Amino acid sequence: GAVTEHTDVFDLEPNHTAEKPLLRRLKNPVQQHPVYDQAWRHPAVLDIVEQLVGPGVRANNNKLNIKAPGQGSAVEWHQDWAFYPHTNDDVLAVGIAMDDMMQENGCLLVVPGSHKGPIYTHHEKGRFIGAVTEEVPGAEHAVPVEIKARGISIHHARTLHASAPNRSQRPRRLLLFEYCAIDAWPLSGAM
Repeated sequence: GAVTEHTDVFDLEPNHTAEKPLLRRLKNPVQQHPVYDQAWRHPAVLDIVEQLVGPGVRANNNKLNIKAPGQGSAVEWHQDWAFYPHTNDDVLAVGIAMDDMMQENGCLLVVPGSHKGPIYTHHEKGRFIGAVTEEVPGAEHAVPVEIKARGISIHHARTLHASAPNRSQRPRRLLLFEYCAIDAWPLSGAM
C-alpha cells in the first residue's frame, strides 16, 4: 500500500490506491523467493524447452503477472520479441499457471501461426508503447489458452498474444519464464 508508482519490483494496476493496493506484476520473482528460482530451474521445464529450441538453454527474463478478481486489466496485443529481440528467434515464454486460467479471468489469447509471420511495430510517434500499433491480423480468430493451476503454456517470442481483463471473482496469477537457445543473444544488451 505504501508504493504509489511502478518500481523495479512492482508494476501497479491503473486503479491502485494505498487503501486498495492492486499489483499487476511482480518483476523478477526468482530474486524475491527461492521457490520461484527452483521453478525456473526445474529440470522438467528445461527439458521441454530444450526439445523446442535445442540443447543448451539460457534463462532470459521472469515475471509474475497478476489479475486480481474483477480488477485485473487487459494486456494489449503484442509480441514478446519487441521487448527482448535476440540474434535468432529460438526464444520462448513458459507460463506456469498458479490459478486456473480461463476466459472469465483473463487467460492468454494467441493468434495461431503468428510466430511464423512478421514482427509488428510496437512504437507510436517514435515512442515504444509495448503493444502492436496496427490492426492485428487474425485477432478475430484468437484462441484462448485455458489451463488448470499447475499447468503450463508455451509460446514463441513472435506469437501475437494478449489477454482480456479478469471479470471473474477468482484471481489469475501466471508465472512467466522466458528462455532462449544457448546461441540466441540479446540485441539490446545482456540481461
